[in-house]
Amino acid sequence: MSEKLIIQESTIINEKEVVLEVEEQVTIENFKASGQMLVDSDNLSFVYLMENEEGYTYIVLPTNNWKDLKTILENNGSVYLSNKKERLLLTNFQEELSYLIDNIKGNSNYGEKMVTEVETVFA
Repeated sequence: MSEKLIIQESTIINEKEVVLEVEEQVTIENFKASGQMLVDSDNLSFVYLMENEEGYTYIVLPTNNWKDLKTILENNGSVYLSNKKERLLLTNFQEELSYLIDNIKGNSNYGEKMVTEVETVFA
């Protein structure tokens, strides 16, 4: 069964790390970073895939986190998932996000709102 965790808050540390916060009660110790990302154009979000024994968990990154992600891309930083007790490195995050951004720019297949938002934030 797949679960969605929506990131409400992200924090940049020394412009080299961004920490994506989930609720403290969320257990992340059994998660394994998949190194893969998707796009949810309908909800204007990027989605990082996490694996565990039950399947996938979707880490949803809505537009309120995108400025921090842009900073990390510009500084070649690292992205972590945290529940305030543990941190997990999200492997291949920058490469996947850069690839998706390049594909979305000017590509109407993602929908006008998604293209406009990506071009505005990541220009």
